[in-house]
Amino acid sequence: MASNLKPTPVERKLRARDPLTVGEVSARSGIAVSALHFYESKGLIASTRSAGNQRRYARGILRRLAVIRVAQRMGVPLGVIAQALEQLPKGKAPTVADWRRLSAAWRDDLDARIQTLTMLRDQLDGCIGCGCLSLRACPLRNPQDIMATQGPGAHVGG
Repeated sequence: MASNLKPTPVERKLRARDPLTVGEVSARSGIAVSALHFYESKGLIASTRSAGNQRRYARGILRRLAVIRVAQRMGVPLGVIAQALEQLPKGKAPTVADWRRLSAAWRDDLDARIQTLTMLRDQLDGCIGCGCLSLRACPLRNPQDIMATQGPGAHVGG
């Protein structure tokens, strides 16, 4: 979700503790403003409001957004990311230790998906070659005959 923001003609002078505007967060993270609003609506990030009712973000939001983006690239669903982020201290940037804990929890799932995709890739040519896509025997359509436990009849939608 790359942002196509134009450079602002006047950039404000920031001090180390100043909160960031939504535009500044977008420009620094490369995440579109609309995506930031979406993440906030899903509880992944939080902002405060200025006196003029504008969103303001603590600087730690940039590291939190980095965690979100890396997790998304790994294929972790937003709901799972949200649950993981709930375990982090509120209002603080995730630490290296936080990232290690989160990534370790996602590693097994990622390894399993890699194994499944590798198996699918390796069996794809043979499956296309035979063309059967048998509901009983095809290792792509019914791996390890797992659908047999569901009884007779079709169990996979078109």
